[in-house]
Amino acid sequence: MWRDHLTEIIVFTLLFLLVSAMGFVAARWRAPKDMAHLDEWGLGGRSFGGWITWFLVGGDLYTAYTFVAVPALLFGAGAAGFFAVPYTVIIYPLVFLLLVRLWSVSHRHGFVTPADFVRQRFGSPTLALLIAITGIAATMPYIALQLVGIEAVLKTMGVTGESTVARHLPIIIAFAILAAYTYQSGLRAPALIAFVKDTLIYIVILVAVIYLPYKLGGWGEIFDAADAKFDASPSPGDGILLNQNNQLQYITLALGSALALFLYPHSITGVLASKNRDVIKRNMSALPAYSLLLGLIALLGYMAIAANVKPLPGATEGSVDNNTVVPLLFEQQFPSWFAGIAFAAIGIGALVPAAIMSIAAANLFTRNIYKEYLKRDATAAQEANVSKIASLVVKVGAVACIVFLDPQFSIDLQLIGGVIILQTLPAVALGLYTRWFHRGALIAGWAAGMGLGMWMLYQIPNPATKREHFGGSAFALEKFGLDTPKTIYVGLVAVAVNLLVAVIFTLILRAAKVAEGPDGTNRDDYFADEGDPRLVPVPVSTPTPRRASDDVPTEPVA
Repeated sequence: MWRDHLTEIIVFTLLFLLVSAMGFVAARWRAPKDMAHLDEWGLGGRSFGGWITWFLVGGDLYTAYTFVAVPALLFGAGAAGFFAVPYTVIIYPLVFLLLVRLWSVSHRHGFVTPADFVRQRFGSPTLALLIAITGIAATMPYIALQLVGIEAVLKTMGVTGESTVARHLPIIIAFAILAAYTYQSGLRAPALIAFVKDTLIYIVILVAVIYLPYKLGGWGEIFDAADAKFDASPSPGDGILLNQNNQLQYITLALGSALALFLYPHSITGVLASKNRDVIKRNMSALPAYSLLLGLIALLGYMAIAANVKPLPGATEGSVDNNTVVPLLFEQQFPSWFAGIAFAAIGIGALVPAAIMSIAAANLFTRNIYKEYLKRDATAAQEANVSKIASLVVKVGAVACIVFLDPQFSIDLQLIGGVIILQTLPAVALGLYTRWFHRGALIAGWAAGMGLGMWMLYQIPNPATKREHFGGSAFALEKFGLDTPKTIYVGLVAVAVNLLVAVIFTLILRAAKVAEGPDGTNRDDYFADEGDPRLVPVPVSTPTPRRASDDVPTEPVA
């Protein structure tokens, strides 16, 4: 009953109201020139410095679901759940040079989305449309997952009900407030709130990793309890160490997730909002601090085992919701007021990434679908208005996913999202360094990788939910005819095929002398920095500046 959690609910509500007020005030923060423009509403004026960018990107990548799901994965499967730690370590050296090039060319031409860059680079609205649709499709389930994090907290506090409406009403209200201040303040709202969110997260986790081992008898007792749990489990894939059955899956999942992370549109939105290249370089060097925090957060899963935490019932009869183990751990081991702060940290941790993701998806729709195909002469104010409305629609869609779908299906959808966003790697990431690929070959590679990825995902069952298809991203190699029990991450196989097809078709199309399309960028564009007179300034009036891509011939619009 919620009356048993009154102190936690009061603390949670007060902090939630505080950040909501900050979200509305953010519209006046850093004196925006003209909020009726995507550069201001969707990118915060492209003027964020080092600290703001660090909190914004960190708050965007390390979501509430991360804080709930990673420990839950360790609680259920053991060492395999640590894949999230190495992938967030290796990602930053991988993208260090890529992102500064993307920042330069984007500020040189006024790009707002990665699809803007692809259109200009390869002169192909069709390829840009595929990149935009892929980004939107991959982002939608990611937003829904943030609601899973909030729902886990609300269930632990007893704020739930029997009917569908009663059970989800608090989440609907929370997202209605989020939608309102995001509509008004744009990217400034999550940027300002991220300071509070990350401060709360750091305080809660540091207290937990110092206090809980002391209370539970030390780290030796914690790991012994986890080891005993997995020794008694019949599953061949769990344990506090990896075994020969899950090592390949672990490696490929970590590498594939690392390659995918900065292809998500919301990750790029935070990067494009920074004011110069040095801000990005400093952030790629400092963001691994979040990975250290994530490693500590992951260990909460083993602490929950040692504390004998029992997950709350799941959505279907006989199932359990492992996402509740972290909230339950804090509720059982800490005073109510501190548990309330921990719950608020998780809840607010959902709002920041959800806001950025909805803005990124809305920008993709506005720039690469609405302006490209529906209203090519749209003014800057019309673009901003369409993007605001689209962000509301995206949030409504995310809430609908939680209300009408099994939460486990939303989690599986997010795994699918990682597979499909990887198929944009050749056009977006490799396109920053080379124009060698033919635009038609990139489309063929995207289709091949997407088709193979969907087929492989369709073959994967989920034993926990008894669903026969789309039950995760670990593909059994025996389905390829190999005599092995090992599995591999679908995304990495699909993007490898994508690249292979792109290379082969590039050679074929070039031999056939098929027009390759113009490259609207030049080498110097990738090195432009703050103060360069060639950068597109943030406009203060409503007319939309013509993009350079409007002045170059392109392939016919499909």
